[in-house]
Amino acid sequence: MKPGSEAHWFGDKPVDPTEKAGLVRGVFDRVASRYDLMNDLMSGGVHRLWKHEFLTSISPRPDEELLDVGGGTGDIAFGWRKRGGGPAVLCDINAAMLSVGRDRGIDHGLVRGLTWVNGDAEKLPFHDARFDVFTIAFCLRNVTDIDAALREAARVLKPGGRFFCLEFSKVVVPPLARAYDAWSRFVIPRIGAVVAKDRESYEYLVESIRRFPDQETLCARIEAAGLRHARVRNLSGGIAAIHSAERA
Repeated sequence: MKPGSEAHWFGDKPVDPTEKAGLVRGVFDRVASRYDLMNDLMSGGVHRLWKHEFLTSISPRPDEELLDVGGGTGDIAFGWRKRGGGPAVLCDINAAMLSVGRDRGIDHGLVRGLTWVNGDAEKLPFHDARFDVFTIAFCLRNVTDIDAALREAARVLKPGGRFFCLEFSKVVVPPLARAYDAWSRFVIPRIGAVVAKDRESYEYLVESIRRFPDQETLCARIEAAGLRHARVRNLSGGIAAIHSAERA
């Protein structure tokens, strides 16, 4: 898939790029209340291990400020704060996801040092060179213009600031790839239909994974956006991957 062509697709359905953001927002409006439960069911809880590894890679520091884009229900920002990280800003285009995240924060006593902002990954409402660390977890594949979102990441990071992306990727172990394809194609939409009462949204989420750039392609696009030393670490044979880079 050519860079930028993702804007013309909503999963496997061709769309006008100007309509995609609204369609994606609708998906997360519908699934927000069951989002965390569905993550557990779809991954057998493995997403928690991926996020643990993601946070370990980041190594939160008390003197750094985090921007977590697509932070929705709060897992990454909560983990950042629990591990001793400094202030964290969660930015998400979806108000319903932010509402769920704020409620979770209150329930778990995680309020101090967290700011919640309704904003677009492609047009972040922050000034240049503000943040020490930028994270985006299971969100990048849902933006209309991936390259615009990556350029915004570079813009809001301080010189030397660190970029981290956790996202579904391309499985690199052939037997696992076949099993994972069957699971995602046939089982996940059925779980969505039964638990979230929304098969269509989970069909989109599976299709969006298949259309996302592979590891090497995403590294190249990260560097083209103004970040440097892009590298990747596969998780679970490439079902997910951690991409990282630095601001020049």
